[in-house]
Amino acid sequence: MGLLEMLGLAVALAMDAFAVSLATAAARLCAGPRAAFRLAFHFGLFQALMPVAGWYAGYRLAALVAAVDHWLAFGLLALVGGRMIRAGLRPDGAPRRDPSRGWTLTTLCVATSIDALAVGFNLAMVGVAVWRPAAVIGIVTAALSLAGLGLGRRLGARFGARMEVVGGLVLIAIGVRILAEHLSG
Repeated sequence: MGLLEMLGLAVALAMDAFAVSLATAAARLCAGPRAAFRLAFHFGLFQALMPVAGWYAGYRLAALVAAVDHWLAFGLLALVGGRMIRAGLRPDGAPRRDPSRGWTLTTLCVATSIDALAVGFNLAMVGVAVWRPAAVIGIVTAALSLAGLGLGRRLGARFGARMEVVGGLVLIAIGVRILAEHLSG
């Protein structure tokens, strides 16, 4: 697998993490450099580790995961998106959850990296070593997550705190897109 192919694959896999980063920053949920680092680092880490896990699991497990991966991603994104919408409809000053911590972070990381698990299965089936693509996928995902956070901050500053509702709708839309792609194809 050449570098251009790896970069294309990495960008495609990173789009969900980019969108989630943009939505959380626009909703002003991920504030400060430490939160940005946590979110970008963990998105990159999960995106790098999932192909490795898929590569090691091999073809037998692929059929089991492929049967439910889209439902899992949809459910996790709908759960977090629903929470964001509910929080965005609360009065100003109500406490808000930082998505760069705890179970919310883990949920977002798993939901946005399930496709990378399938990529790992495919790499194993075609006999491609997984380490270089996994590293490229992780680095590109972290970089695009940081870019999404930067763009999201600007959107949040311009459009206000109600961007949390929009962010929640974006997460649910990503989940619906994943579900629709898998069910139609």
